[in-house]
Amino acid sequence: MISRSVTDRVPAVAATAITAALDASAQGDGRALQRARAFAEPLLSGEFLDTGEPVLDHADAVAHILEHIGGTPDLQACVYLVYASPFLARPREVIAKAFGEPYANVAIETNKLIQLQRQARQRTATADEAATRGGSSALNAAQTENVRKMLLAFSRDLRVVLLRLASRLQTLRYYAAVKRAPQRWLAAESLQVFAPLANRLGIWQLKWELEDLAFRFLEPQTYKHIAQLLDEKRAERETHVEQVRQQLERELAALGLRAQVQGRPKHIYSIVKKMRGKSLEFDQVHDLRALRVIVETVEECYRVLAWVHEHFSPVADEFDDYIAKPKPNGYQSLHTVVRDKQGRIFEIQIRTRAMHEHAEHGIAAHWAYKEAGVKGYAGVSAGSAYDAKIAVLRQLLAWQRDLSGLSHGLFDDSVYVLTPQAAIVELPKGATPVDFAYAVHTDLGHRCRGARVDGQMVPLNTPLANGQTVEIIAAKEGGPSRDWLNPEAGYLVSHRAKSKVRAWFNAQAAADNIARGREQVERLLQREGKTAIKLEELALELGFETPDALFEAVGKEALALRVIEQHLRPAEPPTPPDGLVLKKARSTPGGVLVVGVESLMTTLARCCKPAPPDDIRGFVTRGRGVSVHRADCPDFLALARRHPGRVIEVEWLSSASAGPHAPVYAVDVGVQAQDRQGLLRDISEAFAREKINVIGVQTQSVKGVAWMTFTVEVIDATRVSRVMAVLTDVPGVLKVWRR
Repeated sequence: MISRSVTDRVPAVAATAITAALDASAQGDGRALQRARAFAEPLLSGEFLDTGEPVLDHADAVAHILEHIGGTPDLQACVYLVYASPFLARPREVIAKAFGEPYANVAIETNKLIQLQRQARQRTATADEAATRGGSSALNAAQTENVRKMLLAFSRDLRVVLLRLASRLQTLRYYAAVKRAPQRWLAAESLQVFAPLANRLGIWQLKWELEDLAFRFLEPQTYKHIAQLLDEKRAERETHVEQVRQQLERELAALGLRAQVQGRPKHIYSIVKKMRGKSLEFDQVHDLRALRVIVETVEECYRVLAWVHEHFSPVADEFDDYIAKPKPNGYQSLHTVVRDKQGRIFEIQIRTRAMHEHAEHGIAAHWAYKEAGVKGYAGVSAGSAYDAKIAVLRQLLAWQRDLSGLSHGLFDDSVYVLTPQAAIVELPKGATPVDFAYAVHTDLGHRCRGARVDGQMVPLNTPLANGQTVEIIAAKEGGPSRDWLNPEAGYLVSHRAKSKVRAWFNAQAAADNIARGREQVERLLQREGKTAIKLEELALELGFETPDALFEAVGKEALALRVIEQHLRPAEPPTPPDGLVLKKARSTPGGVLVVGVESLMTTLARCCKPAPPDDIRGFVTRGRGVSVHRADCPDFLALARRHPGRVIEVEWLSSASAGPHAPVYAVDVGVQAQDRQGLLRDISEAFAREKINVIGVQTQSVKGVAWMTFTVEVIDATRVSRVMAVLTDVPGVLKVWRR
């Protein structure tokens, strides 16, 4: 913000200024604006901004801009305190003591926003230079998003936003006055971010001037060309507008209407925007000649409109009623384009005085500064002040959508923090340094061991605030702590970080399963004398893409070792008995129909424990009838590949066929969870709430992770799916699956 650091003379000067401010405060002097300028003048005298503009001159101009748009003297006083802050050793303490805490908050928050923007800008300086060399007027997309995020982060205090808007306008005015072009990023940022924000807040005066000045610097040749076209017939246009203005004023007075009629200037950027948007030539722009009529009531607006349409010829499709249907930023007026008897086209806007004030000064003129502890805007009641505040927040949200097309942001309670390289990171409110680490990079999150916030070491579960710089202290290798998944510890808030931590522990569990399964398979191969077998081929023969996939299935008991053993010792399938032909479907115990066999015993496979309405298949065993498996059972798939001729079609009996006493089925539900006191009780209560009978539990804890298998009785498997969804909400549960 300011081009050089505090000099040695500042402490003595500051002490004098502070003493004077405190004395004035003690005397009950309510003239905050005069006191603030007197306080800042000795600090700012001789200091310059990066642009080359004297700081005190800049502050005076910003205060004048705020006064012009309806800002209170108290808001203008904040301007001087903002620029004085960098020259104070303890700005918050000093300003709060001399002027009050609300003033200190505005000064500190505005300076924080300025510094954040500067740091982010420095980070993208290389991209800006490349855009300048390429002649692009478009602001770097990431930079646009950063500026937008920062303004939103500080928008909960509208004063900060108004100060930044006024400061940016004065910066552009300064460059225009000294006839020197600013850097392209500054002009582009003004046009693409600040002007739309002023528009959404309804501050027309700031909007059009920001647009015209920024466009003048971005496209100087186009700006100059349109300005010349405007100048060519300016005298003729102004004469015609003045004639119509006098006629309107005279005729409306005769009707008993106290109307103020004035010419309305058309701004260059809006002309160019209309020409480009509607593919028009300069002469086809209707509202180069424009008048504005200001009356007292809405009824009078429509009376004026009726008179205008009676005495001039309306141009088709060029009438807009923004009184009945206001613009999103609250703007209200009647717009009509008419033609006089000579065929000259001009635009007339009709509005009440209140509508005019809103159009010129926007919501800023109605903002209730009293709510923050600073004296309020004159004439604004507490009720209307609250309404104005809500309206401001709505417009800020709408502005955010205009820029980014996103529907989330302002009301999501996000916080915006910085990396040490000044990259902005958006996090949910209450996020911690661990959330930040995972937002930057998953690996950084896994290796996070400590954090510095604004240079100070903090606990990893410390909530972060807007504008803080966060530095992560990481180990060279390692993984997350299981404590991070404990919601009561408060280490993680963001869903992304939680899912990354769970994924890491799931991966670790998979590694443990692979190691355990490898050991079991290798021991089996040694026992069977098959150590020379290629593991890749064995895995493929059993339906697994890799040996690790086979080992993991064995390690987590999804594939029984006996299946591998049977594969290693193949036996000839028994010869089917004579007369085994397709006959009528036969009902068998267990609620299963075996298709194609007159009478055959069935058993439900213990490896997958099927239950209706699971998709099932039958496998003809030796001496045990038909073993019924789930269609996706790994054991069945392995057997079917080896003996496809023994696979038989089976299906469940319908509930009507099962009779009044429907069978119950034993089903296994696997649970992986962070081991803690009361975990088994909480899971059992979840089963009880769903009215599911638990007939068996197996549990073991490995390295702080509990692995549980619950055997439950159900009439059909759909109830299992429901209870599994409930179990995922139990604190500490990482994964639930059907075994």
